[in-house]
Amino acid sequence: MYQEPPTSETEPGKRYVVIEQTVFILLVLLSLAGIYITDFNPDDGYGYWLAMVFVFGLLSVFVAWLQAKSGDADFGRVLKAQAMHWLHTVVVVIAASFLNKSGQLSGVSADLMILLILGLAAMLDGYHVGWEFSFLGFFLVGCAVIIGYVQSFLWACAAFAAAIVAVSLICTFLRSKVRSLDGDET
Repeated sequence: MYQEPPTSETEPGKRYVVIEQTVFILLVLLSLAGIYITDFNPDDGYGYWLAMVFVFGLLSVFVAWLQAKSGDADFGRVLKAQAMHWLHTVVVVIAASFLNKSGQLSGVSADLMILLILGLAAMLDGYHVGWEFSFLGFFLVGCAVIIGYVQSFLWACAAFAAAIVAVSLICTFLRSKVRSLDGDET
């Protein structure tokens, strides 16, 4: 039987998976930079994490746009949901910053609070954008716990980041193999 060569619809999907994985790794690295800032100067950490809310939001919209291009999602609906999701996250992070400025939270406590908020926001965003964002949220929450319990938390968080990225790459590889096997059988 004649099999048609792959069309342009299947090729971008593979390319987008690589881009989504690159975005995931970039966000993990940016999160590690924030953890370093928290270790170096806790008072500057909350400003960095506030900026990261915008970066996470923009990159999640970018991933949603990629999914819409490949026909996986309606971009208008996803954009509206993303805008509301990240706007609410910004409001809560700003409130945590106000608590820091009022003296109710110390520098490290405010950083941990914002890290937990960002982790929860990323976990919940994974429902709309993809499992990588949920996994990223898990990483952020795990780092907040590590910071609370481990004295030299920067190295522990870096090791955790390496493990998270490795697991993510393995999962992506296995998913692509399963998809290619499913495609060969049809």
